[in-house]
Amino acid sequence: MYQSIAWYATLFFVFLIALAFSFVYGESRKLKEYGPIQEKGYKIRKFYLLGLIAIMGFASAISLSRLPYHDQHAQANGTSKVVDVTGMQYAWELSDENFVVGEPVLFRVTSNDVTHGFGLYDTKMQLISQTQAMPDYTNTISITFEKPGTYKILCLEYCSTGHHVMIKDIIVKEKGGN
Repeated sequence: MYQSIAWYATLFFVFLIALAFSFVYGESRKLKEYGPIQEKGYKIRKFYLLGLIAIMGFASAISLSRLPYHDQHAQANGTSKVVDVTGMQYAWELSDENFVVGEPVLFRVTSNDVTHGFGLYDTKMQLISQTQAMPDYTNTISITFEKPGTYKILCLEYCSTGHHVMIKDIIVKEKGGN
């Protein structure tokens, strides 16, 4: 959901900027006081403007499509497994540690002591989801594991001297697997 909002907001603002440039370009073409040299400048500016719009659009599409927030913020549909996650100095405690490929999981993340960063990494150590673990507050993440293997939960918020050991391995098994 948040990625979609960011994407549409970016497209809207890029459109407004392009509209403003187009308006200025159109208005400036009406002035003919400087002769043929000015005409050449207008033609060059048009290509600069189109190039800038293309580069901005491409950069926006590439950067927004790679955010690690795709569908995990979707609300649980009632069939998700609910797992309560509690961060504490210097460990993660999960109410259930049995995960299966294809099963939707709703993580409810909180903290016992200080603020922690709940970072969920796949088997290749790519961040696939993250949220804050805060005392007296619960954040949720919905995710469906697509591949079996050992995933890791790491703390992304410096929480004191033992922060570096705050790692939890979770095993995701194949359906019907042991």
